[in-house]
Amino acid sequence: MAKTAYRKPKKKVHVFDIVNYIVFILIGLLVLVPIWKVVVDSFNAVGVYQFRLWPEDFTLDGYKTIIHTQRLYRPFINSVITTVLGTFLGLLLSTLGGYVLIQFDMPGRNFFAYFLLFTMIFSGGMIPEYLVMKQLHLVNSMWILVVKHGMNVYNLVLMRNFFEGIPASLFEAAEIDGCSPMGIFFKIVLPLSKAALASIGLMFAVTVWNDYSTVKIYITNPDQVNFQYQLRNMIMDGDTPTTQYSVSQNTLYYAAIVCAILPFMALYPFLQKYFVKGVNIGAVKE
Repeated sequence: MAKTAYRKPKKKVHVFDIVNYIVFILIGLLVLVPIWKVVVDSFNAVGVYQFRLWPEDFTLDGYKTIIHTQRLYRPFINSVITTVLGTFLGLLLSTLGGYVLIQFDMPGRNFFAYFLLFTMIFSGGMIPEYLVMKQLHLVNSMWILVVKHGMNVYNLVLMRNFFEGIPASLFEAAEIDGCSPMGIFFKIVLPLSKAALASIGLMFAVTVWNDYSTVKIYITNPDQVNFQYQLRNMIMDGDTPTTQYSVSQNTLYYAAIVCAILPFMALYPFLQKYFVKGVNIGAVKE
């Protein structure tokens, strides 16, 4: 008896799918085209306001000027230190706070949860915040970037929602085996939360790295400013360095912008597989 060949049914193409692809392609172009323009102009020796797909006169003098500008070294080191410590502190407080809030038998659990949510809606304002930072001796110190961003209620809520998605049977099995609450946290919760740690950690790192307003308000000592603040002064105030390289102002500006975003452009591919999963934290409920 002859066998009939199996034909896979053709997938029906819906109009919504076509429109959806077109919309997201346009959104992607709106994001990528300005970035590509900045990258191209950073290598272009002709500093004119025109859009080009490729540099008209290729040069590396913009990047060489930034690399050989010694007054950028200290702010860059400050940014690296504050970003690493600020991310670590933020993840520490968010994970510990989120783990506490999923303890359903903890007295006052709902009170503390609503109290934290209240701070997302209402804040004391700039002047009370300045007075608090002054009492903590953080004014005119780069450590204010670490402390100020150490607690983010939004990220804490995201972490709590992720922890709530872990099956309760794992906690019960660990308790039966005699594991302590902190043992459960370090041996079960954290190993299962790599996606959340990567995505939320990236949020903390970007926030601390790009924080310019805090430095502008609280820091006047040039040895305590971060990389973003120093680049802003160099670009907006015309405080450009003088070196042996011949480079236009626009080329130098665009090269500075690329240097500011380059660390996270290099870091993102390594965190992408965790970040794609982590952005859905709390989006799906059982």
